[in-house]
Amino acid sequence: MSLNDVLKALSADIDAVADLVADLDDDAWYTETPATGWNIADQIAHLTFIFTLAKTAAAAPEQFKAITASAADDFDGAVHAALKQFNGFPPKELLARFRAEGEASVEALAAVPEGSVVPWLVNPLPPVVLACAGIMELFGHGQDIADALKVRRRPTDRLIHLVNFAFLTQSFGYESHGLPAPSENLRFELTGPNGERWNIGAEDATQIITGPAHDFCLLVTRRRHRADLGLSATGEQADQWLDIAQAYRGPAGEGRRPGQFEDTQW
Repeated sequence: MSLNDVLKALSADIDAVADLVADLDDDAWYTETPATGWNIADQIAHLTFIFTLAKTAAAAPEQFKAITASAADDFDGAVHAALKQFNGFPPKELLARFRAEGEASVEALAAVPEGSVVPWLVNPLPPVVLACAGIMELFGHGQDIADALKVRRRPTDRLIHLVNFAFLTQSFGYESHGLPAPSENLRFELTGPNGERWNIGAEDATQIITGPAHDFCLLVTRRRHRADLGLSATGEQADQWLDIAQAYRGPAGEGRRPGQFEDTQW
């Protein structure tokens, strides 16, 4: 998983999300999404804020530390304040800012000296991991936008970077539910969009998740309920993980209900 490959994928995913909204009229930007209380403009505003943070963390780490320190007691409040700041722009200007901040974050991460880490919200991260986190954010919030517009996105091999990120963050679901993470890591045996096998984890693992990689990404971003996805578990720990999986830190949120979406076959 090279930084260059992940940054290319991140840039492509920024374009893909931008393309979802590029031709919308202004009224359509305020269509409600499945994320309660968030419309399409909110989703793009949130992503713009995330990329602004990533750009600052990579290019101006001391400034980033000052920003996060000032919001330490109420980070959720800071997120909502930033949301109001960005979604206050007219839709076309918001889209331009989203593209600009997204690409600026890609350039800033590419310029981080080899072997260095970037400060982030909890722990410093290698640039490649932070770029994968950006791909995760784009996938999840992009799915909310696609669902609001009732369009289907074609999965790509870029999902491999989200799968790798989910492997690194597989403890987050346990943390959000106040559960101890098991000592044994899971193994993922997934089928990519073009039919290739993606095997991640120890070959002798006894706790295994299998199924389509796209379904897996919908699960770990909590954009589809487990019951609507073609994923299977081998082992009690793996089965439990399918119920609590998430690739982001913090509260799990309400997720999605079984059968919430008409088209559950992906």
